[in-house]
Amino acid sequence: MSIPSTALSRRLGLKYPIVSAPMFIISNKEMLLACAEAGILGSMPSLNARTVEAFRADLEWLRRKTDRPFAINMTIQLTNPERLLADVALCEEFEVPVWITSYGNPTPFVQRAKAAGATVFHDVINMRHARKAESAGVDAIIGVSAGAGGHAGRLTPYALIPYLEQNLSVPVIAAGAISTGRQIAASLALGAELVYMGTRFIASTECGAQDAYKEMVVSSGPEEIVYTDKVSGVHANFLRASLPEDWTPDRTPEGAKRWKEIWSAGHGVAEIHGIKPIGEIVEDLVREFHDAVKRLTG
Repeated sequence: MSIPSTALSRRLGLKYPIVSAPMFIISNKEMLLACAEAGILGSMPSLNARTVEAFRADLEWLRRKTDRPFAINMTIQLTNPERLLADVALCEEFEVPVWITSYGNPTPFVQRAKAAGATVFHDVINMRHARKAESAGVDAIIGVSAGAGGHAGRLTPYALIPYLEQNLSVPVIAAGAISTGRQIAASLALGAELVYMGTRFIASTECGAQDAYKEMVVSSGPEEIVYTDKVSGVHANFLRASLPEDWTPDRTPEGAKRWKEIWSAGHGVAEIHGIKPIGEIVEDLVREFHDAVKRLTG
């Protein structure tokens, strides 16, 4: 019993075509290790290590613990240029297998990644940005659909994923409201080569989210997700109960601290019913996928 591999999952050496998406503040090195051991691709933003020295320590720790693939996300326009260049240099030094770029032009980062032998994903919410990233030479496009946690687009995955897959020459990764094996099966049927799952992995024992955050993910329904640009100036999905009544975007250091009190999640909360170790979550996903395919085939 398994989930079929794809060309991209085989290229990366994954057991299953699943990515634990990078989540601001709460993704950590422990998640990346647990994902590697479970046969999926774990990822985290480089900025989750609050200093360059802390990021180096995280990469050293991971390299001591595993030789399996993992990914680092670099948010191009949201990162101080000096810090961004330092993070890129560390990805080169520690031979990070997968670089995930977002919020900006990936061209110079693609060139450095390719020189280092790394694979590059770039996330987009529409075809215009997808074509630019494809021209930049990325290895795969992450189609961030409506219902994704954090930064999310407005297009349903039933439209966005096949639209990208049919019009691009690089593989497409599906993102948005994917929390179960059934949704993995649907995503692969739409043409995706990997699925990008964040919200399901918030409710993991390894995740760095506060316990109250994890419990809110478990107890919430999709009606309790708010799509707004008032938090950061970019439309994203958040748990309604964590939002203050009055909010204006604040990009100062003081404002950034308030992110710890505002919790992101996607419509996939509907299918999350408990907090488990990542290894057990992956086992559940494989079983759910198998059950979904069995139901379809009779």
